[in-house]
Amino acid sequence: MQSFVAALLNSLDIALLLFVIAVGLNIIFGVLHVINFAHGALYMLGAYFTYTIVGILGLPFWPSLIVAPLLVAAVAIVIERLALRYVYDRHITDSLLLTFALLLVIDEAVRMIWGSSIHVVDPPPLLEGTVPVFDASYPVYGLFVIAVGIAMILGLWLLFTRTRLGRTVRAAAIDRDMAQAVGINVPLMITGVFAFGAWIAAVGGVVAAPMRAIGPAMGDKIIIESFIVVVIGGLGSFPGTFLGAMILGLIHGFGGRFVPEINLVLPYIGMALVLLLRPQGLMGGGARA
Repeated sequence: MQSFVAALLNSLDIALLLFVIAVGLNIIFGVLHVINFAHGALYMLGAYFTYTIVGILGLPFWPSLIVAPLLVAAVAIVIERLALRYVYDRHITDSLLLTFALLLVIDEAVRMIWGSSIHVVDPPPLLEGTVPVFDASYPVYGLFVIAVGIAMILGLWLLFTRTRLGRTVRAAAIDRDMAQAVGINVPLMITGVFAFGAWIAAVGGVVAAPMRAIGPAMGDKIIIESFIVVVIGGLGSFPGTFLGAMILGLIHGFGGRFVPEINLVLPYIGMALVLLLRPQGLMGGGARA
């Protein structure tokens, strides 16, 4: 029972962190129709800005939850205005190649600024230690990650279904010309959506900073896992992102505990099965982000 509870909590922890990162990727695709390979690099920048705030400047962890995502969103605005907006009307492979190039550029910039060493951020004192959960003892910080993921799910659902801004974004995603005709500033909306997706990725980076080693390649692995999430769930589907993240979280949480020797290949097997049986994803064609 103890092992099962620990594996379940680990699965939720991993799944909700993956959701936070992958949902930004899916929102950008749903509105801009761009596969953003640089999304992992923006997540990495969130972690590095957190390290700068906490590890170098010596400030508490909590301000980094606000400051780091805003800094990454500012970087995303520069990227969108200077580079990405020129490939919206081209074939999707052009945006994929451009964002992959941006990933490499950001990786090298990180090495130049922060070096190639591995950095660590300690969790805030309030979130240190463990607490009993049923028969298991679980880190308090892991429960904080779960809480952040749940808050993000509820916040995004309310934004896109219960606010005028969310409905405006959805309208621009469905038909940009019609949205422009009814007075929506589509170019500004597109820039805002890209910045918002980057902000979400950076929130994931901030939350992941005390959990994972911060290094120049930390965004590479997460972008692969994020693509697995959206492929399983369905590209552009908000519910699909949640479902894909939960499936991948369960694979990692239970696979890592009970079949660690094959855990690394299980996500790829799951993705391959989905592509063979349902190429559009489990919830492809459903509600859009």
